[in-house]
Parts: sequence; C-alpha cells; structure tokens
Amino acid sequence: MQLNDQEIVRREALERLRELGINPYPAEQFHVSAYAKDVVDSFDDENPSEEQFSMAGRIMIVRGKGKVSFAELQDSTGRIQLFIKRDNICPDEDKTLYDEVVKKLLDIGDFVGVKGEVFKTKTGEISIRVKEFTFLSKSLKPLPIVKTRTNPETGEEEVYDAFTDPELRYRRRYVDLVVNNKVKNIFLKRSRIISSMRNYFNEQGWIEVETPILQPIHGGAAARPFVTHHNSLDIPLYLRIANELYLKRLIVGGFDGVYEFGKMFRNEGMDRTHNPEFTAMEIYVAYKDYIWMMEMVEECLERVTREVTGDTKVTIGENIIDFKGPYRRLSMYDSIKEYTGVDVSDMNEEQLRAQCKTWHIEVDNTMGKGKLIDEIFGEKVEDNLIQPTYITDYPIEMTPLAKKHRSKDGLVERFELFVNGKEIANAYSELNDPIDQRERFEEQLKLAARGDEEAMVLDEDFLRALEYGMPPTSGLGIGIDRLTMMLTGETSIQEVLFFPQMKPEK
Repeated sequence: MQLNDQEIVRREALERLRELGINPYPAEQFHVSAYAKDVVDSFDDENPSEEQFSMAGRIMIVRGKGKVSFAELQDSTGRIQLFIKRDNICPDEDKTLYDEVVKKLLDIGDFVGVKGEVFKTKTGEISIRVKEFTFLSKSLKPLPIVKTRTNPETGEEEVYDAFTDPELRYRRRYVDLVVNNKVKNIFLKRSRIISSMRNYFNEQGWIEVETPILQPIHGGAAARPFVTHHNSLDIPLYLRIANELYLKRLIVGGFDGVYEFGKMFRNEGMDRTHNPEFTAMEIYVAYKDYIWMMEMVEECLERVTREVTGDTKVTIGENIIDFKGPYRRLSMYDSIKEYTGVDVSDMNEEQLRAQCKTWHIEVDNTMGKGKLIDEIFGEKVEDNLIQPTYITDYPIEMTPLAKKHRSKDGLVERFELFVNGKEIANAYSELNDPIDQRERFEEQLKLAARGDEEAMVLDEDFLRALEYGMPPTSGLGIGIDRLTMMLTGETSIQEVLFFPQMKPEK
C-alpha cells in the first residue's frame, strides 16, 4: 500500500500518541449528554446555562495560536465550535495534552470527546468552553475540505473545491456523508418516508411481514433473476424479483392485510432510474379491488408527502408535482391514442409489430402482444405523465397475475401510477381463480419458449395455495427508491441509495 505525504504524517502522529500513553482507539464508552444542534438551538444569551455538556464527534476545522485553539466539532446533528484553552484542559503542570495532542497531533477527521459549558464568544459564536478533552479515534486519511466564500456582490455564501465527483461520492459514501450535508438530509427523508408509510399501514391494522429473499422459483414479476446455488440442498436458488406470490399465500392463510418493505433483485440494465438491487413496498388487502386501492394510494402518498416535506407539492427539476389527490385516471389504450392519435386496441401482434416499425421503436421476435404494447407506451406516453396519473386497464397479455376486467373483454384490472414521467407504483385486483391463473402461467411458458427471458415461470405451489381459496384481494407495489427521488427532488437513483451498484474500481 502506497501512502501519500499526508497519510505518512498522520501515521507518525498515531505512533506519537501511543508513545505519550494515549490510546488512539480506546475501548471505553464515552458518555454523550448533548448534541450540537440542540445546544445551539437552546442557547439563551440572557440566561446562559452553567451545565456541563458531554459531546463527541469529528473535528472538521482546527485553528488557533499560543494557549488557545478553536475547533469545529461535527456530530450527527450539526456543528459547534470548541474553545480549547491550555489551562482549562491541563490544570496541572503537565501541559502535554494541549501542547502536543491538540496543537500538533489533532487532525481534521479525528474523533474526540469533550466536556464543558456553552457560552458565546466576543464574535458571537456559540461555543463549548472545553474543560475535558478525550481522544476517541485517529483518522489516517485526510477528508476533502469543502470550502466556502462570501460573494462580495450578492453577499451569499458560495461553495468551492467541493467533493462533487459522482464516481468518488458513490464509492466513498462514508466521505460524502461527512462533507456534504445535503446528502445526509436525503437519507433522513428516505427514512421518514418509510416510517410514515409504515405508520399509515399499521393504523389500518395491516401486518408487516417478512418473506424469503432466496426463492426456488423466481415469480411475481417479469424480470431476469440473479441465480445462485445452495450447496447442502444441491439446488439452484434465485434472488427474489418480487415477493408477491408469498404475500398472497399469507392472504390465503387468513391475514386480511399484509405488507413488506424489502429488497428486490433484477439482473438487468442500470441507468438513472434503475439499480439491480432496489427497495419496494408491497401490500395485499383482502376484500378490496383496484379502484379502492387508487383511493388508498392517494390518501397514503398525500400524507407521506406532507409529513416528509411539510407540503403536498414538491419540485423536481422544472416541474412542481402535487401529490394531493384525486389523481387523473387514463386507460392504457386511451393514453396511447391521446399521445399518438393512433388506436392500437384492436391490433393483433403483427399489426403492433408493424406499427412499432413505423414509429422506429426497436422490437424483436421474442416479444408478444403485451410486450409490444408496453414498448409503445414507454416510447410514446410515459414522458408526458408529469402530474400523478393512474394508467389503468391493461391488456391481459401484459399482466398474468391480475384479474380479468369486470366489464371490458381482453383487459385486466390493473393500474400503474406515473409521476414526472416515471412509474412508481403498480397494483391489481388480484387474480384468485386458480384455473385461470394456470392458463396464464402456461401462456408465459410459451413466451419463454420463444426466447423471452423475462417471462414468468409456473409456480405449482402458488397454484395449490389458490386452490385452497384466496378471497378477493387488491395488491400494490411502490418503488421506495423512486418515491424518495420524487420527494427529495433528485433525478438519479444513485443519489438516494447509500451504496449503488458500480463497476469494479480500477
């Protein structure tokens, strides 16, 4: 391992700490009684407290002369200035802790613990007057220093020399989180999105459950799976592409409502809205249909958006999106006709293929009618759906797990929710007729025989479960990553994943 000059200096400082009898990585716990934001927010200039606060965090700035040093301590809530005076932390004759450790061996990035009271300096900076100083962890690599300056014309603070390279930010998210405050806020919002949605479901009496990630059959969606091998059982297993079929088994088992937040895995392409590993929420509620589900989604997302952002409106690029219901509803065929002027509802497979050729939409011979319609919709309609819009009533060929439409032949009771040109939710009136379901699976096998690698496989155990009887049920899946993008105004999925998948580092 080749070290640069700064890393060599830090390792020398590490050894000097040990020579001084200071453990740079102590095992004892450090009691934290206060956090930076709370201390700053609660400071009363007229009645300053004499309470001794115990705080810990990472040193982000060090400066000073002679017997007084200033530093900025960053914890999980923000930053606060430290006022470190030699005689305060070294009341005895031995001044080593200040003269060597603070003045010479303390680096940006080091973790320290301090105790002292809060006060305001002559320059108006709320600070901690440090009385006790403890070394907690030595940083051996220097952090990138994000610099700021005041624009003399506007008076606004500008950032320069920032840690902005996406390649480095995504690979070294631990550094990104330390130096870029905005990034941490994205993930705090992500956590609140999940918590808010979970609270809403729990209030309805629905049960959070867990289902297998390693599955003997990759069912519940049309996608290419990741394949692995179980040595003891000597069988192939698949990372789940969906948890749908297991959740519906639980409805068969007698639960009225079940939901799961979980990781899904699809061995497909990567772009600004796709990652091979992603988080989805799926929920199934007995005795409901897809019309009821539309109303539930509107109520849920309006509440989540308001709790996370303080409003129902969010800004994504140039668009202001309003999550307050009701949302527009447009059938699949009507949406294609609205944005192309062409009615494809009565076209057969060959006619659809010819229409795709006319529109220069790339297709191949493995695609059946459903896939062709999906390609047309994706090319001609999706980008136009900016405000929340339900696309409803899909062709039966596109959706093997949804119930046939109650009044429209050849269609199923399904909707997808599109926002800002992207799909974030998918829902059905679930197919609970085991004979119809078997026939749909068999049609998928024919597509697989034609070379469709995303066609569903036949799951005999799931069919057996349906034969025991499943009540009328509505199911929904929401992409948590994409929803987080919407509510944080981000346009790349990599920005809302702590550790997005990347090519191997060179």
